[in-house]
Amino acid sequence: MVLIEDRGQLFCLRIQIFTLFRKVNHSFMKRFIWPVFLIGLSYCQEKAAPPEPILPIPDERQIAWQELEYYGFVHFNMNTFSDREWGFGDEKPEQFNPTELDAKQWARIAREAGMKGLIITAKHHDGFVLWPSAYTEHSVKNSPWRDGKGDLIREFVDACRAEGLKVGIYYSPWDRNHPDYGKPEYVTYMRNQLTELLSNYGEIFEVWFDGANGGTGWYGGANEERKVDKFSYYDWPTTIELVRKLQPGAMLFSDAGPDVRWVGNEHGFAYETTWSNLMRDSVYAGMPEFSEKWATGQENGTHWVPAESDVSIRPGWYYHAYEDHKVKTLPELMEIYYKSIGQNSSLLINFPVDTRGLIHEKDQEAILKMAGKIKEDFAVNLAIGADLESSSDRGKGYEVSNLTDGDFNTYWTTLDGQIQASLELDFGKSVSFNRLLIQEFVNLGQRVKAFTLEKEVNGNWEKVAEGTTIGYKRILTFPDTEAQKIRINFMDGKGIPVISEIGVYSAPALLFPPKISRTPDGKVSITAAEESQQIYFSLDGNAPKVGENAYSGDFDVLEATTVHAIAVDSRSGKSSEVARVDFDLAKGSWKLISSDSNAIKAIDELSNSYWTSPANELTLDLGQQVDLKGFTYLPMQARYPSGYIADYAFEVSADGKSWKRVAQGEFSNIQNSPIEQMVRFEPVNSRFVRLKALRTADGNAATFGEFGVLTR
Repeated sequence: MVLIEDRGQLFCLRIQIFTLFRKVNHSFMKRFIWPVFLIGLSYCQEKAAPPEPILPIPDERQIAWQELEYYGFVHFNMNTFSDREWGFGDEKPEQFNPTELDAKQWARIAREAGMKGLIITAKHHDGFVLWPSAYTEHSVKNSPWRDGKGDLIREFVDACRAEGLKVGIYYSPWDRNHPDYGKPEYVTYMRNQLTELLSNYGEIFEVWFDGANGGTGWYGGANEERKVDKFSYYDWPTTIELVRKLQPGAMLFSDAGPDVRWVGNEHGFAYETTWSNLMRDSVYAGMPEFSEKWATGQENGTHWVPAESDVSIRPGWYYHAYEDHKVKTLPELMEIYYKSIGQNSSLLINFPVDTRGLIHEKDQEAILKMAGKIKEDFAVNLAIGADLESSSDRGKGYEVSNLTDGDFNTYWTTLDGQIQASLELDFGKSVSFNRLLIQEFVNLGQRVKAFTLEKEVNGNWEKVAEGTTIGYKRILTFPDTEAQKIRINFMDGKGIPVISEIGVYSAPALLFPPKISRTPDGKVSITAAEESQQIYFSLDGNAPKVGENAYSGDFDVLEATTVHAIAVDSRSGKSSEVARVDFDLAKGSWKLISSDSNAIKAIDELSNSYWTSPANELTLDLGQQVDLKGFTYLPMQARYPSGYIADYAFEVSADGKSWKRVAQGEFSNIQNSPIEQMVRFEPVNSRFVRLKALRTADGNAATFGEFGVLTR
């Protein structure tokens, strides 16, 4: 296949066609076309040779995919109705019964949010499938939804295509329901289902394979743990070959790619240094050390496997009513945008569709606010119209004017060997800005390793910001600064810089909601991002109102209470989004049954502290008889996690001697999503409580970031 690199090459191709036409109609050519031909011939003769690619480079599928940047996830399956993150596999098809399911609503919201596609959980770890598969009874065909005649994948596909969205499929290789999981027969079953999904629903843009594989499950009634060799069990080369045959244009996602890789966390963040290059042959789906060693990519990576940042708009991936007030705020969503798309990654935001079968109103409100803010931040590119100069220019066809023409396929580059170079922009007058956007023409490989942004001040250059890798898109954010002239310096790279687009923007300030915290003794404090902002709060369950109940100092909250607060900017009068924290019993009177003085860190109301328990348990005297309805467990939030509780037991006692177990289960996906875990049970009156770690995710001693009880 011949690639037309830019409009200049296309023009040269047209000249060749004119030459052939001249032989047929000489008089017409001489009179009308010949002058154009001479100009074009001159252009083609003068155009400089393109730079040599720096391997690896993206293939045709990856080039098309990288232009999407931003698309959505839909987690909607049996877990929605069992109120779990990971189903055990023993659920019944009758449980799946959405009352108002409308895939058209999902697609409409995604399009309005600026997304280019949607990926749906066709089968999660519990094994329940959203289409009438011929290979299992654990399917919508045996559910009451649509009287057992429904096909949610068909409804999803039709809705997406009606809105101009691309369609993606999530399929979990793990199956906690299937009796043959762990045997060769299951791999045949998996490929049969993939064949159904990839043959009957038209073009698929991405096939998403989860890295979670093997563990406890129902497995047709066996109720046991089954481990598999994640590297060899699925025979991935054969499965990949099947996908290529059925969907040649589809991107394959997993830890190992082969086309796009997991970013290594579920926060939606890529990294300050993010390479699209990966040592792909050293990676496999579900490998334990992937996040630490491989997620950022490698400068010397052998294959082009760009990163995809996945994150849910709520703490959990599936819908839980108790998270209705925990939808990510606009500042949180914008931070995700700048740390994913702004750091050489695509962005995959999840909607936990609710039990009605709809994207919840609060999720819709949040994602549309984000879409509006992105448009606002990048409304005016100050670089357009600025005078551009470069320290080095490759020649005709690669001028600096390509940097602001809005065409990714045209680019500026330097002469061979000139890795260090600079671009200078003169706006003609002093302007205010706080964003720098740069795109490499990565179709010829990722190159830049270090760059800086400077502004001219009284004839001298002062550094404003700096970065390492660029890739398909890099966005630097920094405080408002003013200058008439700025300079972008490319300091180091794998080869000469090849830059497609640049942008300079002034994003309007975003008002952050205040932070609400409480001491163990029950003292609540509320702080705004800036001292000049006024805070208003409420304790009655309703949103606070401007001018009512102004915050003037700490106050006591000893019992279960919901605190709401807003910050109001004194200059503009604008209000922040509402901050909300649900407090339960204050912990000041609790006593730890432990000789380790560090155990207090498990109940100190500080999320960044933690306690490691050699006995794998936490025992407390609440100081009084309490009507308990549940508990909360926050895993340690340190940079290098350890001892996350995977399987737990919760026990209560009236006297600290005789114990009763009131809850037992697993904290699903806690290794990848270390959020606060909330467990509810039938009310029980007790004074002593104990949380036991029956198993930790890594086998190390259990750690406790924060523990709390639920009384309402």
